[in-house]
Amino acid sequence: MTAYAVVIPTLVRDTLADCLAALAAATGPRPAEIVLVDDRADATSEPLEHPLAVLGDLRVRTTVLRSRGRGPAAARNTGLRAVAAPWIAFLDDDVQVGPHWCEQLAQDLADAPPDTAGVQGVIAVPLPGERRPTDWERGTAGLARARWITADMAYRTDVLKQVGGFDERFRRAFREDADLALRVLDAGWRIHQGRRTTRHPVRPASRWVSLRAQRGNADDALMRRLHGPDWWEKAVAPRGRLRSHLAITASGAAALALAAAGRSRAAAAVGAGWALGTGEFARSRIAPGPRTRDEVTTMLATSVLIPPAATWHWLSGLWRYRDAPAWQEVAS
Repeated sequence: MTAYAVVIPTLVRDTLADCLAALAAATGPRPAEIVLVDDRADATSEPLEHPLAVLGDLRVRTTVLRSRGRGPAAARNTGLRAVAAPWIAFLDDDVQVGPHWCEQLAQDLADAPPDTAGVQGVIAVPLPGERRPTDWERGTAGLARARWITADMAYRTDVLKQVGGFDERFRRAFREDADLALRVLDAGWRIHQGRRTTRHPVRPASRWVSLRAQRGNADDALMRRLHGPDWWEKAVAPRGRLRSHLAITASGAAALALAAAGRSRAAAAVGAGWALGTGEFARSRIAPGPRTRDEVTTMLATSVLIPPAATWHWLSGLWRYRDAPAWQEVAS
């Protein structure tokens, strides 16, 4: 049997206990070690005794480390440095592995050819069956189609060390997994889809969650610096609406500038373009959803705010990472 470790970065959310309980209940060869990396910034945070209690006999194989609020990439690197097993299975703290996950993972690793560095799990996102999913639920469901996400991803430990682990400039749970996978592939390794299954329930979220998600545009700017302007194709990632957001924001800014200069007709014409673009964006988000009053209100408000937020984070990311070399230049 191929030995493996499990590394879980966590902010000790309510989902952690369910994650650990599912791992403890899964049948098959047990992990040689489990590393929980507490990434809460507060050094005096409450200990993890309550969620750890659900691990049962796996508790003695579990180590808790701290990464002091530096983000999931740094937390996973903390776990990477602590394990000795030849494979590491990374899990997020809001997933629930399937009932036969350990058995299926062991088979995935045993079937991996020598040139395979990583084996991805199958992610299932349960959605409500009695209504259309919300914008947030549809976004979470997209994880089921994503490549190389570390919600459930196993890598050879020595390969991770060879490529330098996760890039800790990615401070959010966004793009750090795609960046790592591209570096692994560029180093000549392969990544396969496995057969094990893991559920990723949709967490409750505030109505402003889509607005906060625009911070990821700065990470996209870093990806562009590291992997080139065609990184979208390399990562098989959806391109998103950044170009549209930039155009809408430019139209809004131009309309305000023209109005301030007293050119009311020109401001009205350009402002109409802003209104049309914003309206189309809002419609594209409202139409497939449940269309409740709360959802429609949220979509209208955030559709006005998202384009300038996306533009700001994209431009700030381009500036912040303007001197970041391509990763091949660093590796060489």
